[in-house]
Amino acid sequence: MAEQVYDYVIIGGGLTGASAVEGIREIDPGGSILLVGKEKHLPYHRPPLSKKLWSGQKTVEEIYVRDREFYTSSAVDVALGVEITLVDLETRRVAALGGSAYGFNKLLIATGGLPRTLNIPGGDIDGVCYYRYLDDYLNLRSEASRGKSAVVIGGGFIGAEMAAALNSSKVAVAMIFPEQYVLSRILPHGLGRAVQDDYIRRGVVMLAGRTPASIEKHGGRFVTTSDRGETVESDMVIVGIGIRPSTDLADAAGLAVDNGIAVNEKLQTSDPSIYAAGDNALFPYSALGQRTRVEHWDNALNQGKHAGLNMAGADKPFTYMPYFFSDLFDFGFEAVGDVDSRLDTLADWQEEHKTGVVYYLRDGRVRGAMMCNVWDKVEAARELIATGVGAGELRGAIA
Repeated sequence: MAEQVYDYVIIGGGLTGASAVEGIREIDPGGSILLVGKEKHLPYHRPPLSKKLWSGQKTVEEIYVRDREFYTSSAVDVALGVEITLVDLETRRVAALGGSAYGFNKLLIATGGLPRTLNIPGGDIDGVCYYRYLDDYLNLRSEASRGKSAVVIGGGFIGAEMAAALNSSKVAVAMIFPEQYVLSRILPHGLGRAVQDDYIRRGVVMLAGRTPASIEKHGGRFVTTSDRGETVESDMVIVGIGIRPSTDLADAAGLAVDNGIAVNEKLQTSDPSIYAAGDNALFPYSALGQRTRVEHWDNALNQGKHAGLNMAGADKPFTYMPYFFSDLFDFGFEAVGDVDSRLDTLADWQEEHKTGVVYYLRDGRVRGAMMCNVWDKVEAARELIATGVGAGELRGAIA
């Protein structure tokens, strides 16, 4: 039996892939589409896994990007629980674990990223949760009840959000991370310390400036030992130490790879009929004048759709400036641009370390902005970044 050749094959069953379907269908209502996902679930939104699912503001049924009927009515073939292991540029086909193969005219690699793992004794023992997927939430949610305890390894987004979610669920939480305060890569020192102090007031034990040295399991409980010899017992161990871009398929196929799959301004790889978008795409961020990857929901949503539009013939540069957001107890923010704590910062507070805007500057010009408990100002921040407003004009620029 001859393998089927599709006009469009999308590898990756996440938000990027689902958004690409919408982009394709805006221009090409009839081209054949195959969406292949490694997970057994339809594409879903990832932020609720560490936010609104825990607070009860969302249910699992509400986090799916589209229901099954959308894909059926859009004439999209969906293959779930299927792992693509080969992209063959010469024959224009992809092969899956198990032997299935599909031909393509246009291909999108939207495989996102894989959780980074701990290279320590016990880092791979059964029950250690590298938190990223819906199944991780489903498994953890049933365990995370009042009176239970958890060690959260990692002080970035996932670690900080999961510690807050678990603490709010009356789980006793200890955090271990090598930096001096949570979210140190984006929060300037004073703000980061204030956020961390709030965690401590709420009962989260902070083992900052430490790394885990080993994890053991005794009688169903974990014992995590730090590099300073401290030990913490817990019912759960959740690891959130970042992701690495999923580039293996592209690399093996001979596509250009450099801390992500290298794409041009139209999201094309070094093979113009193959595109990449989302967490694994290294793209030209035109407003900042640099190539970067963005591992956030808004980028997956908009870059995925743009890739679909271009696959179907739009042929337009991707110039969108994605934003990102987080909720850490009573402290929430939206941010856009280059938000790096190593840059110079200027804070315009209404209430210090609680409400206001933090600007990130390079060569005296704003490159990024974080709106702290200030909402619906992302577009205003984008305008400031795009025009390169100077430090002297920023006070009160975003009210």
